[in-house]
Amino acid sequence: MKPGQSFALITGVFFLIVGVLGFIPAFVKGAPTAAEAVSVYPLGYGYLMGLFPINLFHNVVHLSVGILGIAASVSPVGPRIFGRGLAIFYGVLAVMGLFPFTNLMFGFVPIFGNDVWLHAIFAAIGFYFGFIASPELVEASEYTANKGS
Repeated sequence: MKPGQSFALITGVFFLIVGVLGFIPAFVKGAPTAAEAVSVYPLGYGYLMGLFPINLFHNVVHLSVGILGIAASVSPVGPRIFGRGLAIFYGVLAVMGLFPFTNLMFGFVPIFGNDVWLHAIFAAIGFYFGFIASPELVEASEYTANKGS
């Protein structure tokens, strides 16, 4: 398994686990304050392990990213596409989390506090594997050539 594939698989498994943990009440601490309850979608709202704000939609996003990462890890070209998507998606979320008028993603997903730096880290790692790390072009071309025959 190539480094890019390992990145996609490890990232996918991580997000899949985080998404599942978000649905287990023992891992979600803290009820929303009155202001938070009014401003963000309340179903499943809390702090994962007491640190990261989540709700139902946030958990679904984590599960989706996890599944996409695992699926991307099975081909030699998938991790590069996954890394680019991760860099752009989580980069935008990290920036949105910095501003009060967008850090609740229009009332649907809480992306403030510790989520900001976590999103920035995953955006940076995704940027490296999506844009900087040299792709295995020979293997990718062999993969497409073998797939066609």
